[in-house]
Amino acid sequence: MANVVRAALVQATWTGDTESMIAKHEEHAREAARQGAKVIGFQEVFNAPYFCQVQEAEHYRWAEPVPDGPTVTRMQALARETGMVIVVPVFEVEQSGFYFNTAAVIDADGSYLGKYRKHHIPQVKGFWEKYYFKPGNVGWPVFDTAVGKVGVYICYDRHFPEGWRQLGLNGAQIVYNPSATSRGLSAYLWQLEQPAAAVANEYFIAAINRVGQEEYGDNDFYGTSYFVDPRGQFVGEPASDKAEELLVRDLDFGLIEEVRQQWAFYRDRRPDAYEGLVQP
Repeated sequence: MANVVRAALVQATWTGDTESMIAKHEEHAREAARQGAKVIGFQEVFNAPYFCQVQEAEHYRWAEPVPDGPTVTRMQALARETGMVIVVPVFEVEQSGFYFNTAAVIDADGSYLGKYRKHHIPQVKGFWEKYYFKPGNVGWPVFDTAVGKVGVYICYDRHFPEGWRQLGLNGAQIVYNPSATSRGLSAYLWQLEQPAAAVANEYFIAAINRVGQEEYGDNDFYGTSYFVDPRGQFVGEPASDKAEELLVRDLDFGLIEEVRQQWAFYRDRRPDAYEGLVQP
């Protein structure tokens, strides 16, 4: 039986300041709601530039508490206004010296459901994230929302299959993957890894990438955001590789059970044989 969820994502260009960046996303969310969307997700650290192109202490200024900081509080009001579930990626400060790359999940009534903290932190040219972020320490939560069970995996995490699988085992029907990835580094992987993960774990994925160049480096964020279904097929066309875009797509969550019955990957798992995979 069909269980269609109208879902949205935003790939955005950096405006130059937090206030206008948040305001722009609020307008995208309102437009998504006008189109009937019930869930929306934004890109990695959506209210700031991708400052990890450099290693400078001044960029700690972008950090704020979750959930009690100004951005998440404002997104709670937006969720109440639009009646949408919202995935909100921000730079989180927990206490002095404790910083995380985080996404808050807010239900359609504005209630804060919890957070995911990025587990895998890169430290390579143009992506100096270990300078800013501690590795995530809140596990692989899946949030029971008004649209179903929503998980989050952030950017560099997508290269690691273990988290995708744990989110599936925890019941995810859709996983939002907010990212900031550049054209020269990984473009050919972008349309390979998330569809493969959607197939292996038999759920929907919303893959979100920034778009354009920003003032702190020469990374060329190539957009091309998309939704992919549990068969690994794009739901509609991916977004532009050059321009800001709001995508709204209908996702039939009934396909999840259909695929799991047909391919039966969860039935045929062998966790008893996998002990060596988690040895250091």
